[in-house]
Amino acid sequence: MKRVLSGLLLIVLAATLVVSCGGKAGTAKGVEFVMGNGAEPQTLDPSKIQGVPEHHIYMALFEGLVGYDPKTSLATPGLASSWTISPAGDQITFKLRKATWSDGTKITAQTVVDSWLRSLDPATASEYAYMMGMVVKGAADYNGGNGAKEAVAIRALDETTFQADLLGPMPYAVDMMAHYAFAVLPMHVINAKGDAWIKAENFVCNGPYKLLEWKPQESLSVVKNDKYWDAKNVFLSKITFLPIDDNLTAYNKFKAGEMDWSYGIPLDLIDEVKLRPDYQVSPQVATYYYIFNMTRKPFTDIRVRRALTMALDKQELVDKVTKGGQLATTSMVPVMAGYTPAKGPDFNVEEARKLLAEAGFPDGKGFPKTPIIYNTSSGHKKIAEWVQESWKKNLGIDVTLVNQEWTTFLDTRSNAHDFDIARAGWVGDYLDPNTFLDMFIIGSGNNDGLYANPEYDALVKKAATMKAGPERMAVLQQAESFLITKDQAVIPFYHYVSQDMIDTTKWDGWYPNPLGSHEWKYITLKK
Repeated sequence: MKRVLSGLLLIVLAATLVVSCGGKAGTAKGVEFVMGNGAEPQTLDPSKIQGVPEHHIYMALFEGLVGYDPKTSLATPGLASSWTISPAGDQITFKLRKATWSDGTKITAQTVVDSWLRSLDPATASEYAYMMGMVVKGAADYNGGNGAKEAVAIRALDETTFQADLLGPMPYAVDMMAHYAFAVLPMHVINAKGDAWIKAENFVCNGPYKLLEWKPQESLSVVKNDKYWDAKNVFLSKITFLPIDDNLTAYNKFKAGEMDWSYGIPLDLIDEVKLRPDYQVSPQVATYYYIFNMTRKPFTDIRVRRALTMALDKQELVDKVTKGGQLATTSMVPVMAGYTPAKGPDFNVEEARKLLAEAGFPDGKGFPKTPIIYNTSSGHKKIAEWVQESWKKNLGIDVTLVNQEWTTFLDTRSNAHDFDIARAGWVGDYLDPNTFLDMFIIGSGNNDGLYANPEYDALVKKAATMKAGPERMAVLQQAESFLITKDQAVIPFYHYVSQDMIDTTKWDGWYPNPLGSHEWKYITLKK
């Protein structure tokens, strides 16, 4: 997950909601929690969010059919109390709870059908709708404008039973459905209010919290939703999200006791941070990488892309720059159960110089001065400076660094594709290699570099029809080798570790987990 669809105006949201009291028996009522959320959210519409900051807010305000287990990141019952999978593995039937929206309106299986069709509707322009198209029969055709919504194989069997037909066995499908691409939406409000449904006076939700207020560039606050089906087990009374994109500022606020949780740390202070007992670091199923715009010269030349890749010593980066335990890599996909990632080209300056010369740029002569775009963050800046220095030293080429505020960056990279090289990061949405590979298929909303290889697409789609096992993993590995070796569409740098500041002697229910997804309903103040 990584981005936000732009184009919506930021709206000052004001509400007159009454703050509810949280806290389980034996703990103080009215427990508030403040989080450094990285950036200003662009929208609260689940069909249109794409970024980690928005995902944090989504998990407070909405609940899909399933959620994330706080320790394993695997699917847990959410709006659906249970589900069954057909013997062939290609059909899932969910049994819904008795639940309502925050305005008291009933949620039914037909609500789920209408919600998914709304996200798939090409007019909605949901960039994550492709995820649904990767698993649900008929979804990709409808989303691509090549089929009717009636052909999308989802249905309400009765008021509390929702069923979906899949393209194949897809062992990861239920875990995948915890993602906001599969959000359940207040269609009664959307149909009545259109895009204005996210204004405070119209906004309704079905998660453990409801919106209190949104002060753009300042804060967004939510309070306990008493209409939530499991409200008795929601312990925080209020959560405030602060849009702080400077890691040093966030760290200083955390140290001063002004925030309870912040993710990401200032690289300049990594040695100090490591000594703190409230520094939480753990492996994460995530990759930091750069993408090429595959339609712009000279990056249309594989020799250029490979030369730039081979001129970077990723081990030096994690040892001397990031220094947080990140794992240098040449692979896009991290190691997962049953999967051995494909291996990209190693650091090799001599070979890189040779390839660049063959492409017509001996010793970097004549190479256009290229901008690298990245979003505001001291960490991204330091990595970009390291790349700039490495390419100058090893290849003789000059690049410029362009820092953009989060929403501008997303618009430049995701919507306009107006870049040559861009910083990117991907946190897995579920625990399967497919989550790192399906975003690069032709037409995917996350394919920002416009990579296009029908052979790659065919492999990813073939794997989606296969049962779990070594043969399926071998097909995915072959697809990954296209991406990072044959075509070199991306430059993988390292696999992340989660780096969070939170005092786990004070807060319960927050656990390190593979996806870094922390459901708010589990977090509570310790006795």
